[in-house]
Amino acid sequence: MARKLKAGASKSPEMIAQLGGVLTIQELAEYLKISRSTLYKLAQEGKVPGQKVGKHWRFRRAAIDLWLDKAEAVSVKRGRSHAHP
Repeated sequence: MARKLKAGASKSPEMIAQLGGVLTIQELAEYLKISRSTLYKLAQEGKVPGQKVGKHWRFRRAAIDLWLDKAEAVSVKRGRSHAHP
């Protein structure tokens, strides 16, 4: 059963996962823990996988997770891992 949230309510990554495979700019910004303005810039520059639907950006959760995994792999390969021992 789908649950509705109040407008402007913050969503946890777990709740975002339950909402389906497509994220809005606000949901993705919360998921990535970055500002919406930064995410808009990344999207417009093609640095994050997404597409515009009319005037609105939409992002597939699976594509974002793959993008994050690839970015992490490149960082580790270059010796820039952010993991703590």
